[in-house]
Amino acid sequence: MKVLEKYDPKIREKILHHHVLTPLDLEKEYGITGGNIFQGSMIPHQMGPFRPVAGWGYHTPIRGLYMCGACTHPGGGVMGACGKNASEAIMEDNYINTY
Repeated sequence: MKVLEKYDPKIREKILHHHVLTPLDLEKEYGITGGNIFQGSMIPHQMGPFRPVAGWGYHTPIRGLYMCGACTHPGGGVMGACGKNASEAIMEDNYINTY
């Protein structure tokens, strides 16, 4: 708030309500494992080809089962990109023609 007050000295009187959720709250209230909305930390060793597990990408060990969503690259902050990338992986694997 102190930083915001540098730009808007009356910011506190403009706030009518606040609701804070900790990772523990997110896990308890919404069942989000570890309380992480991105299904894994958005830190270098858990991004790109390491998301969700090194070597998986959108594939899983089960033939024809793919992953998409916040746990895959590029993560939960880029809407729709994970699904698009997963669909491209499916098409590249030619599973779309065998099912």
